[in-house]
Amino acid sequence: MSNPFKDSLSIPVVAAPMFLISGPKLVIECCKNGVVGTFPALNHRTTEGFEQWVIEIKEALDGYEQESGKPAAPFGVNLIVHRTNPRVQADLEIIVKHQVPLVITSLGAVSDLVDAVHSYGGLVFHDVTNRRHAEKAQEAGVDGLICVAAGAGGHAGTLNPMPFIQEMRSFFDGTILLSGCMSNGRDIASAMQMGADLAYMGTRFINTEESRADEDYKKMIIESRTADIIYTAAVSGVPANFLRPSLEAMGITKELWEMKAKVDFGKELQAPPEEEEAKAWKTLWSAGQGVTTIHDVLSIKELVSGLQDEFRVALKEQAALLDQY
Repeated sequence: MSNPFKDSLSIPVVAAPMFLISGPKLVIECCKNGVVGTFPALNHRTTEGFEQWVIEIKEALDGYEQESGKPAAPFGVNLIVHRTNPRVQADLEIIVKHQVPLVITSLGAVSDLVDAVHSYGGLVFHDVTNRRHAEKAQEAGVDGLICVAAGAGGHAGTLNPMPFIQEMRSFFDGTILLSGCMSNGRDIASAMQMGADLAYMGTRFINTEESRADEDYKKMIIESRTADIIYTAAVSGVPANFLRPSLEAMGITKELWEMKAKVDFGKELQAPPEEEEAKAWKTLWSAGQGVTTIHDVLSIKELVSGLQDEFRVALKEQAALLDQY
């Protein structure tokens, strides 16, 4: 088991970087409350703007630590390591310049990038949905694997979390994170029982006051259940989970979402790849199956406090079983 952040966390949670949703406000409040806050570099339209976000976050957390005398949790940045992202190198230079503590890579594990982050003592965690991806990430020298299991929001996998984590443990000695369907403290405790070092939570953080999500998006999450989560490649060409009402609102019927290729959303979306996908995701809302236990919109502080209470209760209930068996 390996949790490199344990000394600064109030609960073993990383708030996942969510496309268009995560910004400085969410990240800062997460870190101040003992949760690793992260955001995608592409959530800002330019590398220059991305750098300003990094500076804003660092200054806010430095100020918090000086004022409170307490350590803030580290923050992280998600990089899409893929040929369709022309900003990878420029954004990586900003990350190295400002020594971002954690880098989360998606769609490609590259040893040169890992070496660049390691050069200043940073860590690299990589999204994986199967063993083949995990072994490639291990070869690249990553510090952690994010096991994106079935039911997770966004670009999800199809594996059950229990055998998934155990298989990763069989050959990987670094940090293992579990992603998929976690919305409360009991879920976090379950992830630890399965062998994860950290819970990787996204959807639950959409419904916070600090997220950049539209209010109708948050309302749809509250009203949705597991059956309302649709796994489809129709939006980005890569299978991902979306809220059924948002698909239907865009005219994406069951026939279309069962297609294995990206749907042509019309001329209004014809733009560079990263801009086209951003426009699509702006009204086609992603979420994981954990929506079924989300019934409100809270501040980050309120959410983390509640997660802590639920986590501790779950651990005590588990410990009580030792007297029974």
